[in-house]
Amino acid sequence: MKPLVLMRGGGDIASGAVYRLKRAGYPVVISEIAIPTMIRREVCYGNAVHRGEMILERFVARHVALSEVVDTLAQGIIPVVTSSYEELLDTLKPAIVVDGILSKKNLGTKRDDADLVIGVGPGFTAGHDVDVVIETMRGHYLGRCIYDGPAQPNTGIPGNVGGYTHERVIHSPKAGLFTAKRHIGDSVQANEVIGYVDEEPVRAKITGILRGILKSGLIVSDHFKLADVDARCEEAHCYSISDKSLAVGGGVLEAVTAWDYERNQDGNDL
Repeated sequence: MKPLVLMRGGGDIASGAVYRLKRAGYPVVISEIAIPTMIRREVCYGNAVHRGEMILERFVARHVALSEVVDTLAQGIIPVVTSSYEELLDTLKPAIVVDGILSKKNLGTKRDDADLVIGVGPGFTAGHDVDVVIETMRGHYLGRCIYDGPAQPNTGIPGNVGGYTHERVIHSPKAGLFTAKRHIGDSVQANEVIGYVDEEPVRAKITGILRGILKSGLIVSDHFKLADVDARCEEAHCYSISDKSLAVGGGVLEAVTAWDYERNQDGNDL
């Protein structure tokens, strides 16, 4: 039996790691917040909190109570749990913790939370608050395992997709209630209204396909990320795990399998 992995966060990057781990036979439990705010909802196992159940790349994730986790895992289903992270640690005692929240800072994950603790992206330092950091910056080092030091710092500029960076990401013009008027997979034109924050319109900046948009009916803060427009206009990209997510997931899987191999070698080096 492979060791249990607890994944903090069920967003699109974390979901790439969950997919890689599950394909390799590792049981994974996802720790999510009560009201997730991911925009690429069609490729997020954490979206099970809103839907009850989420199917992505053949795997099923289900929003369950902590008491149902063991039975859910036995069914081959990925449990998504909204109990506190501390309660999950105390009850499940996972051998491995992966912090895939991607908040650009550490929200409380500690190196002694499990035998192996992995931090995804900026905000973690390998050898200090986690054992391994996985690089999330697009480019030469994407998906690399870092065993000493941090990931590259956050630039604040979205990665280049289809020739666009900051233009493809749409943020809230103010704090308020978000109401979506378009759906993931819809084609949109530059300057087209895709939703509202209270009564203020939210417009696309470029022409493309709506790869992600926040669930309607959520309260947002000023400059909150609301949507992502992809100029490549490939509808299949809206519903499949991205290249970046799989690359990061590959790094997580490498770190986990290397650790798993080493612990089974009776002290022998790799």
